[in-house]
Amino acid sequence: MSKNKNKRKRETVDVVANVIILFFAILNLFPLYWLFTSSLKNSSDVIKMPPDWFPKTISFDNYVDVFQNQPALQWTFNSIIVSLVSTVAVIVFSSMAAYAFSKLHFKGKNVIYIIFISSLMIPKEVMIVPLFRIIQDLGMVNSLNGMIWPNVATAFGVFLLKGFFDSIPDSLREAAKMDGAGEFYTFYKIIMPIVKPGIGALFILNFVQVWNDYLWQLVVGQSEESKTLMVGIASLMQDLNPNFAYKMAGATVAAIPMLVIFICFQKYFTKGLAIGAEKG
Repeated sequence: MSKNKNKRKRETVDVVANVIILFFAILNLFPLYWLFTSSLKNSSDVIKMPPDWFPKTISFDNYVDVFQNQPALQWTFNSIIVSLVSTVAVIVFSSMAAYAFSKLHFKGKNVIYIIFISSLMIPKEVMIVPLFRIIQDLGMVNSLNGMIWPNVATAFGVFLLKGFFDSIPDSLREAAKMDGAGEFYTFYKIIMPIVKPGIGALFILNFVQVWNDYLWQLVVGQSEESKTLMVGIASLMQDLNPNFAYKMAGATVAAIPMLVIFICFQKYFTKGLAIGAEKG
């Protein structure tokens, strides 16, 4: 009797928990819904009080205007190139550095790692002036290179991937060496496939961070041709008589690539978080 009672109690708790999770999931999706539906309205309907939760008339004119009257395709292309190249470069260099800190033995390894990770405590805003001077001296202002390579010099990817490399037993690397495998072959063919969840998590986190890096892209990309989507969308807001629905359409276009990236790498992202929780 008590077993049935406990079973019903657990089922009740599960139902309540699922209802709460569903409620918060809908709550988190509501801003995306409001963003998309507002982009289908006209400007006056967006700021109407009380608001219309469902558009009375649906129009895609705002999207047509964004791509016809503004170089939105160029902005989108620039953002994709900057975010994708930066993220791939971060994964390549961070994985090699994390592997070295985790599996290789060299003098001063721990001290170098601590100094390297300490750079995470320095906000990027503090470094923006000297960083801009360096980019200016290298002739990378108003170019995508000036937006890409400063984002590669980050310790976050090394910190994240080192935890995954640490979870791999050293015996696997030693067995590969006994079979005649070189260091690079061991790293690329044996170790890297095991840390795919960590790479997927890093890909999503870094891609979103670079995609939303408005301040640095605004400072470096000063010409119309070098603007990214974030900077371009922000410029759509006029001082006089702003078209809110027009900007909502631009913001929706800016959000779509991030949703696609998350959906494509969701499996690795959630698996990476699960492995990180187990190690914790």
